[in-house]
Amino acid sequence: MPFSTIDSNSLSATALEKAIASGWNPVCHMTYNRDAWVKLLQPLNEYGFDEAKLLCQESADTWVAWVPDSGEVRLHRSQFYC
Repeated sequence: MPFSTIDSNSLSATALEKAIASGWNPVCHMTYNRDAWVKLLQPLNEYGFDEAKLLCQESADTWVAWVPDSGEVRLHRSQFYC
């Protein structure tokens, strides 16, 4: 089965969401570090910030992060961009 590739850097957030919803599953090879800022796939609320600062890794797939105006949150790796 051939794999299709999509350059996520050239997609808008809406196009990226549609690609993921259609079954495209991006593989992230990035190693995250604490104090790194990441881009959220969807803000936590309608008027919320779309970035979060990683504080510490809670498990293999989750991070404790800080989002301006939302405070400390737990994020699954699927909630933020590589």
